Amino acid sequence: MPSAMIPPSRLASRPGQPITRSDPADLVRASDIDKGHGRIEVRAIAVRSKLPAYLDRDWPGLARIMRIERRRETKTVCSRQIVYAITSIPAGRLDAQGLLALSRAHWQIENRLFRVRDGTFAEDACRVRSGAAPQALAHLRDAALALIRRRNLKPKPAREAFAANPKAAIRAIIKS
Repeated sequence: MPSAMIPPSRLASRPGQPITRSDPADLVRASDIDKGHGRIEVRAIAVRSKLPAYLDRDWPGLARIMRIERRRETKTVCSRQIVYAITSIPAGRLDAQGLLALSRAHWQIENRLFRVRDGTFAEDACRVRSGAAPQALAHLRDAALALIRRRNLKPKPAREAFAANPKAAIRAIIKS
């Protein structure tokens, strides 16, 4: 087998010795583990500051590249997801652990707003696609969610209750 076909991790091993893997000098790793809601989630990030020249050409201002791995285990199912990302945040501003937290915060926004909007108002099924109408409807949905949350109600049951009693919905808007 030509040496070009042998993975780099195998090139470092000798007969009778375990295979060792050496990371590049600029590679920084971090991970965290969450346990709750009947599952265990392990998130790991590997960040490099030394960039290939072709990436610099395509993305001016690029500071680092990342590989984020998410593993999720429940009693019956295990899943693994690998995501590659780029950022303009320099190493001095945010370390690997901070980038991992930032990645997680992004999904909290997704789960808190967009998934709730879709689950409550079936936003993804909406056929309005032209002009300013989609944006106007999104703002109306956001306003409705804000009213529902101010009243400390759950979004989907509140939408169903207001749909069944439009006068109560109008009173909620007037009182706001």
